[in-house]
Amino acid sequence: MQTSVPPWWARARVLAWLPAVLIAVGTFLDLASPPHVTLTPFYVAAPLLAAPVLRLWATTAYGVLATGTVAAQMHLRPEPGLGETAIKVVTVALISFLAVAINRIVARRDQRVATARGVAEAVQRAVVPEPPARVGALRVAARYRAAQRDTLIGGDLYAVRETPYGVRMLVGDVRGKGLAATEAVAVLLGAFREAAECEPRLAAVCERLETALVREQRARRTLDPVEGFATAVLVEVPPEPPLRVRLVNRGHPPPVVMGPGGCAHYLTTEPALPLGLGSLAPAPERTRTARFPAGSRLLLYTDGVSEARNAAGTFYDPVAGLDGQTLTDPAALLDLLVDGVVTHTGGALNDDMALLAVTHLPRHDSA
Repeated sequence: MQTSVPPWWARARVLAWLPAVLIAVGTFLDLASPPHVTLTPFYVAAPLLAAPVLRLWATTAYGVLATGTVAAQMHLRPEPGLGETAIKVVTVALISFLAVAINRIVARRDQRVATARGVAEAVQRAVVPEPPARVGALRVAARYRAAQRDTLIGGDLYAVRETPYGVRMLVGDVRGKGLAATEAVAVLLGAFREAAECEPRLAAVCERLETALVREQRARRTLDPVEGFATAVLVEVPPEPPLRVRLVNRGHPPPVVMGPGGCAHYLTTEPALPLGLGSLAPAPERTRTARFPAGSRLLLYTDGVSEARNAAGTFYDPVAGLDGQTLTDPAALLDLLVDGVVTHTGGALNDDMALLAVTHLPRHDSA
């Protein structure tokens, strides 16, 4: 879960000194100009510029400095009329007071946003908790990256369970965002946790997810019975060697497998409709099996990765980004992938990203 960061112009150190520069430039020009030329805008701009981005004490200090500078200049260079002098000083003082009020309004707004963001993050972690770092013979890592800084609740999900039938994993993407997507995520994760423990076939687990989502679509008005579908991929790593991965894909981007030597390739399957739409074209679940020897790594992800585009409109290719990588730490692997997507898009993500990576530990490491 990524936290929000201020924009670049709010983080630039030069911004803290820009109001002082305005006051200094205004003072220099005021002293070099005829008495009838007014440069008051330089002084009122300083506290107004500080108000939305600097702290209260800095905004107040710039307001006092601007007002004091104008008052001192009026004392050193008396204007033709006392009334005009008083108007300039009072104007800068009132604008400085207004800047302090703006600073307090912005601070309270930021506090409310931070509180809402904290609640959203807590809800996200409660609905989609972080998986354990070690499950059976696998090391596990997960990442959730929101496309928008203030949007933390989305429809992306992941889960890992150690069951009597091996380690079972789920990565999915519910259409939409907000409360309806969160409810659908909770339904799918609840069904997965139950079905993964008791269904001997991975295809049967997928059928249970389909049934649960369709049932809740009919029972809850917030879940769209037509468009409330979810893409998902389920993976199973049996507990006994030789280890292989079993895969069921319901309209989701294909997982990526990296061998011990770093060679990466997609695990593709026959096309299938997403969860919630199975009744439109019912067909038996196709389970694919592939080798997964010690040292291999597996990446599951949502379409926020595979549909990330650069300025030229080119999609990001996870296989191209990971091919040749020999990192065995799944967390480092995900950091590398996220950095690659951010670099590819120039930081302009269009969709949330949920990623799950696992590494098959050698026998002596998994004991």
